[in-house]
Amino acid sequence: MIVYNFSAGPAVLPKEVLQKAQAEFLNYAGSEMSVMELSHRSSLYDQIIKEAEHLLRELMAIPDNYHVLFLQGGASLQFSIIPLNLAQGKKALYINTGAWSKKAISAAEQVPGVEVEVIATSEDQNFTYVPEVTVDQIDQEAAYVHITTNETIGGVTYDKLPQTGEVPLVADMSSNILANDFKVTDFGLIYAGAQKNLGPSGVTLVIIRDDLLNKEPIFAPMLDFALQAKNRSLYNTPPTYAIYIMKLVLEWVKAQGGVQGMIEKDQAKAQLLYQAIDRSKLFSNPVAINNRSITNIPFVTGDEKLDQLFNKEALVAGFQNLKGHRSVGGMRASLYNAFPYEGVEALVDFMQAFEQKYGGEK
Repeated sequence: MIVYNFSAGPAVLPKEVLQKAQAEFLNYAGSEMSVMELSHRSSLYDQIIKEAEHLLRELMAIPDNYHVLFLQGGASLQFSIIPLNLAQGKKALYINTGAWSKKAISAAEQVPGVEVEVIATSEDQNFTYVPEVTVDQIDQEAAYVHITTNETIGGVTYDKLPQTGEVPLVADMSSNILANDFKVTDFGLIYAGAQKNLGPSGVTLVIIRDDLLNKEPIFAPMLDFALQAKNRSLYNTPPTYAIYIMKLVLEWVKAQGGVQGMIEKDQAKAQLLYQAIDRSKLFSNPVAINNRSITNIPFVTGDEKLDQLFNKEALVAGFQNLKGHRSVGGMRASLYNAFPYEGVEALVDFMQAFEQKYGGEK
């Protein structure tokens, strides 16, 4: 039986990447050592982390006045580190589009010396759209405006970025990095947990503009962006193997046609599934069409028991991790860069067979 992994993260990785990692596992570059065993201060590992940064800069067109940091703690730790570094004694503005935005807001509210203001929210319609924000709503003295470019749980994404004037835009891009055509230069800071589109869990990417590095040391050195940048992410032992796998993923993305190639493939996968949902009399997607994610697609039958039956039968058929997030229920297909088109075709066939068997009206 073929198994398709729809997990929202840790998520599917390219088979070619796993095969290369397997081939190099016991003997990396003739060293007779695994990458897991390499000192992070060694010349071999220095080459790995430098190449990972070089590839990322090439793929995302990251200018020289931005630092690339490979950190730990996931995006969730960044929820606190960012206001700690950027907004001491200042106001931090947030746009609330769902579960991960709410977590970022909650964490920032716990940071001493930071005033948090939510300037727009889509909670009035159960986070099924992205609220419009105009530059008039933004205090130009604020430290930053924070957005979540793609809500993994709700399947809501930005079709265009808010205009923030002179205030830096900060983005949690965990679930659609390397799968959107936003320009790095439109942001002051981008961060992303790797375990969706970049690699395995354990490493968190931060891309930060020079002028946003904190001028004063942070009480905890590991949380200090300026110190991490000065030490090229090597202040302490970084997640060495996760960074190595990220490097292999970035090589794979480049070979697939880069970010634009990924976007085209992701759009084709998403279009196939959305068409099946929209034509169905049983399944539906709640998100406003302009804000539908191409990487995380939730859908429901409208009947909780039927959703449960679908998830049960899908699991037996080899569709892993289709069950929706525990906070919203239903189903969710996460179609990250490495997820194959054939898997979406198989899911659509399964959905149509399920509908024929159990019927139903929207």
